Amino acid sequence: MTRLPLILAAGAVLAGCAATQPPLTDFTANSGSARSPEQLALSFEKVDLALRVDPATKSIAGDAALTFLATAPVSRIAVELDRNLPVSFASVDGVALAPSAISNEEGRLYLTLPSPLAAGASTTVRIRYSGVPHVAKRAPWDGGFVWSKTEDGLPWIATAVEGEGCDLILPCIDHPQGKPKQIDMHVTVPAPLVAAGNGISAGMDEKDGWRTYHWRAKNPSTYGISLNIGPYEMLSGEYDSRYGNKIPLRMWYLKGHDKKAAGLFEEFAPMLAFFESYIGPYPFGDEKMGVVETPHLGMEHQTINAYGNGYAKSPLGYDWLLHHELSHEWFGNQMTNADWDDMWLHEGFGSYMQPLYLQHMRGEAAFHSELFNQRKQIANKAPIVSGKPMRIEDVYKDERGGPGLDIYVKGSLVLHTLRNLIGDDAFFRATRRMVYGTETPRPGNFQPRYSSSKEFIAIVKEVSGRDLGWFFDAYLYQAALPELVEERKDGKLQLSWKLKNGAAFPMPIEVRINGRIERLAMADGKGEISLPAGALYTIDPNSRVLRHEAQFEEWQRYEKERKQKKAKAS
Repeated sequence: MTRLPLILAAGAVLAGCAATQPPLTDFTANSGSARSPEQLALSFEKVDLALRVDPATKSIAGDAALTFLATAPVSRIAVELDRNLPVSFASVDGVALAPSAISNEEGRLYLTLPSPLAAGASTTVRIRYSGVPHVAKRAPWDGGFVWSKTEDGLPWIATAVEGEGCDLILPCIDHPQGKPKQIDMHVTVPAPLVAAGNGISAGMDEKDGWRTYHWRAKNPSTYGISLNIGPYEMLSGEYDSRYGNKIPLRMWYLKGHDKKAAGLFEEFAPMLAFFESYIGPYPFGDEKMGVVETPHLGMEHQTINAYGNGYAKSPLGYDWLLHHELSHEWFGNQMTNADWDDMWLHEGFGSYMQPLYLQHMRGEAAFHSELFNQRKQIANKAPIVSGKPMRIEDVYKDERGGPGLDIYVKGSLVLHTLRNLIGDDAFFRATRRMVYGTETPRPGNFQPRYSSSKEFIAIVKEVSGRDLGWFFDAYLYQAALPELVEERKDGKLQLSWKLKNGAAFPMPIEVRINGRIERLAMADGKGEISLPAGALYTIDPNSRVLRHEAQFEEWQRYEKERKQKKAKAS
């Protein structure tokens, strides 16, 4: 279907709507609500979206064709779309729908089909919509559109919608498992602006002072679909993968940042080499590794990672934000959590890759320093996995009872502990199985997939040959960390594990006595070792096991009080 981008009418009126625009509904503001029966009965085959973005009015106009294949009979189509982007027209396979067949009260848009769709049949619905999209208050944490300006006053626009979802941009299924198999995006912007997008470029057309950029991506993660618009310049290159393929490298940056951008661009190849060595093939090698400079900090937008770290220089010699967002091409875009409750699989693995990268680059001091930085931030207020379906903000926001930052830092240290328990071979084999569905991934023999905490636990059991339910129950499904109780008695050091729920925890532990390290099996959660008179000892001298340690809580209390006093004084 050939469709021209819509031209906005009454732009001045739309521009005035921003101040009076109703707030997002709770449904729209929280990505990941349960899919409707209609959505569960459909396979999302394709999106073909023409989107006109007008910086002058801070408005958009979209014309979206969505193709579905029915896996069960269905009488209406359900997708998500912010109600502040009203629908002006909808059709099903070319047949226009009456207004009574279109409803969107809370942000779930229903289109009643002229006749039911049988299992095995496909249909294409077309939806035209326009309006003033939701503006981010503090992207990427509070998401939406970011309407900014470059230093020379040109429009600089980005989207970041992880928390709120793709329905702030286009009609979609706003759930982790709502990926379309393909998306074609035709983004129209005023010349001389550039629209950098997901996937592969299919060229650019220019007419009457407007440019339309064409992009195509496969299996995009729902919050990984993004708009990035500005007066960009581009760096390009190729990476020779250890797997025999060549990966296109692209970076879009603002004028005047040439040298800084070139410095960041030089980090692409070493990071790719690390990830491909430790995990496996870059998942989107047939598209690109892309990075775009944005007016917000960053986000793991698929093949077009948002970067707004200001080209910060680290004494460790790498850009942490670039590395973290790149990690999500494996942990988030290639392997996507089946439910937001499993978000630690994105953030925990992504966070653990950073100390591993520093170990690879700089050695043991940098490795342990980064692990320590993560350890002191763990809050333990809520389990990092609840075991029930969750919306994303209910996971990220600790004020809602979610684990918040712990999905990053505690998730990382849980993985570090697991790796030390089962060994490098089993750990990385299990990781590859989760990410690719195979322990021997090569370009062309895997597809993007969904995973869950339960699947990862099962994979670890199969790969390691050990039932580690006790490990994951303690670390994932409980808030409090295991506590190691120490008692020095009758020339012995007696150790015992203590869990809040009283469950068994047979975690081995190392003890260093006067320079000699011994490993206690702790098979029944207890162990003892001879302790000569006057001997010095250290529990877990190589920091292999995540456990409760009072000094971290004491430091956190001190920091909280210090910040409160500083806030009162100001």
